[in-house]
Amino acid sequence: MDLGLKGKRALVTGASKGIGLAVARALAAEGCHLDIAGRGTATLEQARDALRQLAPDIDVHVHAVDLSQVADQQRLAQACAGVDILVNNAGSNPAGALGDTSDEIWRASWDLKVFGYINLCRSLCLAMKDRRDGVIVNVIGYAGERLFSRYIIGSTGNAALMAFSRSLGSQSPDFGVRVLGVNPGYTATDRAESVLRKIAESKFGSAERWRDVERELDLPFGRMAQPGEVADVVAFLVSPRASYVSGTIVTVDGGAAHRNQ
Repeated sequence: MDLGLKGKRALVTGASKGIGLAVARALAAEGCHLDIAGRGTATLEQARDALRQLAPDIDVHVHAVDLSQVADQQRLAQACAGVDILVNNAGSNPAGALGDTSDEIWRASWDLKVFGYINLCRSLCLAMKDRRDGVIVNVIGYAGERLFSRYIIGSTGNAALMAFSRSLGSQSPDFGVRVLGVNPGYTATDRAESVLRKIAESKFGSAERWRDVERELDLPFGRMAQPGEVADVVAFLVSPRASYVSGTIVTVDGGAAHRNQ
C-alpha cells in the first residue's frame, strides 16, 4: 500500500535507536525526508547513514539535542519549523514506586518525556496551523492505561500525555492539523530491558533476573512487540490514509492493557 508520504518531511525525536529508529526507517521506506533528533551525535550519524542506505533518494538531517532543556527544544523547533510530520518519541521514565522516587527524578523525567512533548507540540503545531496542514503523533506508552504503582512516574506522565493528545487533537482539525497518540506495550528495546532490570533489582535484589520479570508479564503472543510493528502503525497514522483520525490514542500492545483484568 502506498501511504502517500513520498516527499513529506518528518521530524522524529529519540530516533537513534529503538522505536524512534524503527519509525524513521518506516518513513524513509515511504520516501519521507527526515530530521532525526537525539542526544548522541555518533549514534545519530550511524542512524543517518543506515537510513540513507535504505532510501538513497531522501534527505536526512541530524540534530544532537537534549530535549529536557527548553533551549534545545526551541532550537530544534526553529530548525524544523517546516516539517509536515512530528513524531515525539524521546524520553524514558525510570521504574520505581512512590517511595523510591525523589522530586528530582520526577522533574528530570517529566522535563523530557512530558514537557518535551508538550513544548515541541506547541511550537510545531503553531507552525502547522499557519499552513493549515500537518500531523503530530506522540509515542506515549500503555502504562498510561494499565497503571503500575511500581512504574508510577511513567504511568502518571503517560496518562497526562494521553489527555494532552486527545485534548489538542480534538480541536486541531479546525485548522487542518491532526494530533494523536500511540501507546506501545512492552517492546523489545534497550529501554524495556532497562525498566525490567530496575524492577528485578527491586523485587529480587538482582538486575540480572530481568528475564524472570519478563516471564511474569503474561505477554500476549508470548513475546514483546518488535519496534517495527509499532513503527508501521505510526507510519500509517501520519499518512493521508488516516486523514480522519485525530484526538485519539491507538494502543499497540497485543491487548495487554486489558488482559486478565
